[in-house]
Amino acid sequence: MLPTTYIAVLLLAFLSGITTLIGVALALYFRKSVKGIVIGIGFSAGIMLLISFFELIPESVGAAGIPGTLITVLLGILLVGSLNFIIPHTHFIEEKGHIDIHLLKTAYLVAFGLVLHDFPEGFAMANSYIHSPSLGLLVALAIAIHNIPEEFAMAVPIVQTKKKKLLFKIAFLSGLAEPAGAILGLIAVSFLPVLNPLFMAFAAGAMIFVSIHELLPMARRYKRISLFGLGIILSIVVYMGLALLIPE
Repeated sequence: MLPTTYIAVLLLAFLSGITTLIGVALALYFRKSVKGIVIGIGFSAGIMLLISFFELIPESVGAAGIPGTLITVLLGILLVGSLNFIIPHTHFIEEKGHIDIHLLKTAYLVAFGLVLHDFPEGFAMANSYIHSPSLGLLVALAIAIHNIPEEFAMAVPIVQTKKKKLLFKIAFLSGLAEPAGAILGLIAVSFLPVLNPLFMAFAAGAMIFVSIHELLPMARRYKRISLFGLGIILSIVVYMGLALLIPE
């Protein structure tokens, strides 16, 4: 691979990681906007699933075939699911009614969860860019956009504890996870370039798990199905716009 490829991948990963801080900043400003949170959750789930099912998986099927792609997607789901089970992981929102001590303890565990969430996203972006720069750019933009409402949703409850410094530390760690995932993706493809299509399928599986496991439970707790649906619709519109702006 050319040095410019490495630079482009790392730059995109860092830029998408920065958007986690934007989500936290918005949480500080709009911490009582339940409507914004639910729409954001729907948007996040929609954009990640669209990228996985309509970009990463089809590209992998075209290069590696259906059986290999399906098996690798399943492996991605199982691995990230296993990590979530092994490493203590509690959502901020689960502790919304238990401020201070209970929520503060949860915050440290959430740091692990956020890293598990963002790491496969960086991996997916790197492998997508190596396969096709236009696909990589589309994935990177989708990840960057989805980070904002998702971090917003996760940050709102802890903002109420007034532990802002801790919140930004966790967000910073989450943002660094994406470049770390991208670096792993670059290393994997450098040593095993023929497996890049399967790496994309693996990343798609990881992102599918994250979208369903992280976002849907949060949306159910707010019980605003219509707003969640609106977020899904917005994600479709944005995805179609990105697809038009970034030709293959």
